[in-house]
Parts: sequence; C-alpha cells; structure tokens
Amino acid sequence: MPRAVVAIGGNSLIPDADHRSVQDQYAAAGETDHHIAALVEEGWDVAITHGNGPQIGFILRRSELARSELHEVPLDVCGADTQGAIGYMLQQNLINDFRAMGIDKQVVTVVTQVEVDRDDSAFAKPSKPIGSFLDEAEAGRRRDEEGWDVVEDAGRGWRRVVASPEPKRIVEIDVVRRLLDAGVVVITVGGGGIPVVADADGNLHGVPAVIDKDHASALLAIEIGADLILISTAVEKVALRFGRPDQEWVDRLTVGEVKGYLADGGHFAEGSMAPKMRAVVRFLEAGGTEALITNPENLERAIAGETGTRIVP
Repeated sequence: MPRAVVAIGGNSLIPDADHRSVQDQYAAAGETDHHIAALVEEGWDVAITHGNGPQIGFILRRSELARSELHEVPLDVCGADTQGAIGYMLQQNLINDFRAMGIDKQVVTVVTQVEVDRDDSAFAKPSKPIGSFLDEAEAGRRRDEEGWDVVEDAGRGWRRVVASPEPKRIVEIDVVRRLLDAGVVVITVGGGGIPVVADADGNLHGVPAVIDKDHASALLAIEIGADLILISTAVEKVALRFGRPDQEWVDRLTVGEVKGYLADGGHFAEGSMAPKMRAVVRFLEAGGTEALITNPENLERAIAGETGTRIVP
C-alpha cells in the first residue's frame, strides 16, 4: 500500500475566533477526518500529525489565571496534554467514519517524544512566542524570577519566547512503524512532538521548547518510508509573492525551484509557508516521491491531481 503522512495545522481546528471551544475543535477535526477516511478507503496507509499552537496557548492561559490556587503547567506537559486531547478528537472521529464506511481499521494516538540537541543554537536565541501578552512589569518579573526569555511584540505587549530546535530523533519511531506495518492508522508527533534532550546517562528530560510541526512531520515521513507528505493548511494552493498585487498561485514546483524561491525571499512567509517548504525539501531530498500542499476540504482532489500544489524532486 502507498504510505502517506497527513500533517494537519493546529489553526485549521479553529475556523475563527467565534468557534474555538472544544466542541468546535472536535467538529473541525471531524471535517478533516472525513477526507482522510476517503484516502484510507482508496488504499492509502496513513500516519497523521497535527499542530497545537492555539491549544497550548489556551492551556497556558488557563494555567496563568489559576496560578493563585494551582501549580502552573510546564510547557512540555502542555505538549503532552494537547497530543492526547487533539489525538482523541481525530481518533474518535476517524473510528466513527470507518464504522460508517465499513472500513476494518484501527486508529491509535501515540504520545510522542522528539529528541533535540541540547546544544542546538535555537536555545541561545529563543524566538517562538507562546502564551498570553503581558505588560512590561509582569514580563520583567517573569524574566527575573522564573528565567523566562521575553520580547516586546510589535507594540501589542510582551510575550514569552522559547527555542524552536531542529528535530533529531522520534523516540517512539519503532512503535509507530510496527503499528503502521500492522495496518493501524497512527496519530503521532503531535505539535512537532514533546521536545526532550538526553543527559550524559542517556535519560530523557523535557525542555521548554516548540518543535516545528512540519519539520517533525518530514522527519516522520522519512523514518517510515512514506511515499507522500500531504500538508493540510489554510489555502488551496501555494502562492508566489503571497499577498502582493502580483501574487501567483502555482500547481507544481520542483525542489530546485522551491530552494531558489526560499533563497530569494519575498515568496514564502516565515511562520507560515516557509517552514512547510523547508520541510518538503528535507523529505524529498531524503528520497520522498512527492509532497502536496492544500486545504483540508481538498485533500482527495489534490491526491487526484485536480488541485493543490504538488512538489517533486
């Protein structure tokens, strides 16, 4: 069976500011799952990954509001919490879809750790904003008393920033492979995985960091020998010069073209399409066959070659 990694953006589970409750996210997960179930019905072996940025923000905010009565939740544990919660939504919706479609498939969520290098340069230059906006006094207190790195964010207030290191090893990869080989649909490396480092004895410890979901998805795709990585995002196709008057939607790109556009700048925004493109390049240069980028409702049409942006070696 052909094997695919389907990477779902965390923001795609929150359609807008008025629909971000757990029930709203469950419904959005269900809509995406309908299309993934159709891929499975067509004969694809599937591993699912997902983002978790907004969901971690919600947990951190709840933790801040309750800290006069309860302990705050560390960032690595927030990652584990969201892997379980979002995985549950995707898992249950997909099981229900399979039952309705008469597909004999199991689905499981693996709470997944991803090892990073403790000497990664990202730890020296934290850049990923997390949590709520703070006033300058509170940001200073957190910096002095709790060792936070904080930055002023475009005149909107102060925010905590953490490192975004490169993923090096998926700790549970052997389990993921065995499940996929047994025909199980696996939800894994949620939010890029829980970032961990190994000490001198090889023991793992969680660290306050955020791993890019698409880079972890590319690593997963390489490690499981996937034929395709399908990145589900907010747009139907990739655009060159996005947001400018001369914006151009594209159907097909080569790795060489993508690398050229990344080097030129001005085409793919950091924090949006640029990390996705770098992840795609990593996957294809490691032997992957193709990558697709589209929005959730067009997954099947993109697979069929009717829409989306296809990237090839």
